[in-house]
Amino acid sequence: MTHSEGFATRAIHAGQEFDPTTGAVIPPLYLTSTFVQAGMGQLRGGYEYSRGGNPTRTSLETQMAALDNAKHAITFSSGLAAEDGLLRAILRPGDHVVIGNDAYGGSYRLISRIFGPWGITHTVVDLGDTAAVAAAITENTKLLWVETPSNPLLAITDIAALAELAHAKDVRVLVDNTFATPVLQQPLALGADIVVYSTTKYIGGHSDVIGGAIVLNDDELAEAVRFQQFAVGAISAPLEAWLTTRGIKTLPLRMRQHGENAQAVAELLESRPEVERVYYPGLESHPGHELAKKQMSGFGGMVSFALRGGREAAIAFAESTELFQLAESLGGVESLMNYPALMTHASVAGTELAVPENVLRLSVGVEDVADLLADLERAFERTAARLA
Repeated sequence: MTHSEGFATRAIHAGQEFDPTTGAVIPPLYLTSTFVQAGMGQLRGGYEYSRGGNPTRTSLETQMAALDNAKHAITFSSGLAAEDGLLRAILRPGDHVVIGNDAYGGSYRLISRIFGPWGITHTVVDLGDTAAVAAAITENTKLLWVETPSNPLLAITDIAALAELAHAKDVRVLVDNTFATPVLQQPLALGADIVVYSTTKYIGGHSDVIGGAIVLNDDELAEAVRFQQFAVGAISAPLEAWLTTRGIKTLPLRMRQHGENAQAVAELLESRPEVERVYYPGLESHPGHELAKKQMSGFGGMVSFALRGGREAAIAFAESTELFQLAESLGGVESLMNYPALMTHASVAGTELAVPENVLRLSVGVEDVADLLADLERAFERTAARLA
């Protein structure tokens, strides 16, 4: 394919050519660790050992690159493994990273607690304040880490503005596009250098696979990331790659429904007196609403909100829903409830990235929206009774 086709066409067909031997419309799943060589150094299709390459992983990487109209995609065993492989390729002791004050806790933990002891420093900053970002960049800064919409407070960051600022200082820009997905946002087209995904989330979409991906156009950096992956071994295994390619084919359809349901959920929450604030860029009350309309084609399926009753009310509410199941992760077809302070973001408690204790995060699924709204209404009633 040429990448000139429409998004849904690329999602279905890129890297997914039918099997020439049997005509099977779905490419085979290559559950093999090694490949027989025709002779010494004579590789069939370039494959030697599945840590270095596997046809199923190649199919996924072709598909992932097409989604962002990119030259390269490297898929990993998890989103954090992808981030680790990229950071190893870029950073050396003494280097510096600027990261947003509302980034995913696992990303911050990786930078601060794994790379920090190796001599990598970092600065946490409000990415909405371009002057603060500019001030945070030093002569040792190698990477500006952007997450938009952010996790869990759904902050919207101007990718194009920060890319222009960073490039003027010879700093690469990475965008974690997990929440938006390439359906709703194209960071490379906005000036970013690197895109990272937890493909576990919306891209896989069915809560049955763990994976990650780095997407970029830089040939030299792509080769460096591939070397790190080959040397360390954090590959996406064939079954996980196959499941992810299956999920991608319905990604545009799912994201449309996630967004419609999330908008209705956000509007309900905003109408409730028990709710102090709703974090959803589809609401006009969201400070990033206009920017989100400009750089995104939709607002996504994630909604966070703060309850007036504090920690006690948040925990009570989290334990009062039925369709919204209390669980880690996000982006599956089923709706999930998360309490970041004790779950996904417990690792950043006491830091600049700590999440308020009255905040809950919803991954709004694709169920009938009336049922989701009714589930939340019942949860408000149950929470009130429990607190009383």
